[in-house]
Amino acid sequence: MRKARDFFFGFEPRTFEELIAAMMGPQGGYVRMVISYWDMAASFVENGAIDRKMFLDANGEFVPVFAKIEPFLAPAREMLGNNFAANLEAMIMSLPDARERIDTTRARMNAIRAALAAKATA
Repeated sequence: MRKARDFFFGFEPRTFEELIAAMMGPQGGYVRMVISYWDMAASFVENGAIDRKMFLDANGEFVPVFAKIEPFLAPAREMLGNNFAANLEAMIMSLPDARERIDTTRARMNAIRAALAAKATA
């Protein structure tokens, strides 16, 4: 899972096609593992198996995962014919500051990538 997380946080799909290519590419198992892990964890919360407050107090990584895939949920669900990452979406959107957290996280990830790219070309 550690390798999957490292890969997942290092790639940034700009289009739905890039996300699908990553999911079907050599490291596709990593992408699918991270997304399905957090969707499964969210399903435990959404179905009452894990206390919501306890889960939210102990975890935050699900927010950047969701921020990365959110723009592609509709086409992914249409293509796959299922509710791709629906538990993850439900859990995050139930947070009072959901939109702010998602947008802030996405902006932070973009800034980190930009800084790393600038450093690599310096």
